[in-house]
Amino acid sequence: MALKITIAGAGIGGLATGIALARAGHVVRIAESAPEISEVGAGLQISPNGRAVLAALGLTGGLDAVAINARSVRLIDGPSGRQVTRLEMSQDEGPMVWSFIHRARLVELLLNAAKAAGVSIETNTEITPPGGGAALEGDDLLIGADGLHSKVRQILNPSVDPFFTRQVAWRALIPDPDPVPDAEVHMGPGRHLVSYPLAGGMRNIVAVEERIDWAEEGWSHQDDPDNLRAAFFRFAPRVQDWLAQIDTVHLWGLFRHPVARNWSEGRQVVLGDAAHPTLPFLAQGANLALEDAWVLNAALSNYDIPEALSRYQTARQDRARRVVDAATKNATNYHLSFPPARLAAHTALRIAGRLSPARMIGRFDWLYRYDVTGQDV
Repeated sequence: MALKITIAGAGIGGLATGIALARAGHVVRIAESAPEISEVGAGLQISPNGRAVLAALGLTGGLDAVAINARSVRLIDGPSGRQVTRLEMSQDEGPMVWSFIHRARLVELLLNAAKAAGVSIETNTEITPPGGGAALEGDDLLIGADGLHSKVRQILNPSVDPFFTRQVAWRALIPDPDPVPDAEVHMGPGRHLVSYPLAGGMRNIVAVEERIDWAEEGWSHQDDPDNLRAAFFRFAPRVQDWLAQIDTVHLWGLFRHPVARNWSEGRQVVLGDAAHPTLPFLAQGANLALEDAWVLNAALSNYDIPEALSRYQTARQDRARRVVDAATKNATNYHLSFPPARLAAHTALRIAGRLSPARMIGRFDWLYRYDVTGQDV
């Protein structure tokens, strides 16, 4: 039976869900509170688990046209600039494709596919979810893909204050006319910097520092680039050269949020950051949202709404918790401050990188080789 569905939020999760649901024959409206769907954000990574969803939606050709596919990940000692180890993306167990893409290009790809599928897109439209888990008037279902500060999540779950991790992150873009398809992680005491190229001659930079001072959550807070340069002044010349080119930088505080206890009630349901905000240390926010979109559509294709929403949460909640926990722990590995501990950790990485590089990536096979499109709901 065709359902009439409103999705709050025209981000990656909302658009992917709209595409899948509209192609399944449902009548779908996406309501975006912003006045336009614009060039916001910066770079992000689509890992193999997210790519599996885009492949099932027939969008990997479009993805590859506007992305750079990774060759390797290089772990580098930040102060010295010396490579600790290098992880090749092509493994004996089969290739895995990571794509570096500007968020705006991915949103554009999904937006065009959503329109082609018949999804109605409304901007400057604020959704106020009704109480009691009811859908909006005239709808069968309200889907909250409305991000970190989701109004739909607030209806479904009691308010829980997020925990400031005592880490802040800067995000910036600089020109990169001669890109090399490697991600670089520059690790230092109490801080690290991740960088990779984007199509169109740009380089994405995300720099994280441990600090006591609080910084507000969200991407839109501008900071003085000199503050970023001061935080990483002990890093090697390669990083200094990048930071010297930054004219505009955004800063936000990293807060840990619990995975939502209730993903649905009645005819309301959440997905993506509205259900499970995650720290950026595994680059999984967009990928988990894509997985959610696929599973929710599959559940609605096979069951009535109450059963579908129950099965969706059951299928997704434990995996989301595992990813969120793994991302939280990953920051510790980059920020070792005690010199003997740093030396021991980097030595272990060098040895493992020489003797068993596939095993280093393989410990995350549960994450990256997971193909949600082949799972039963």
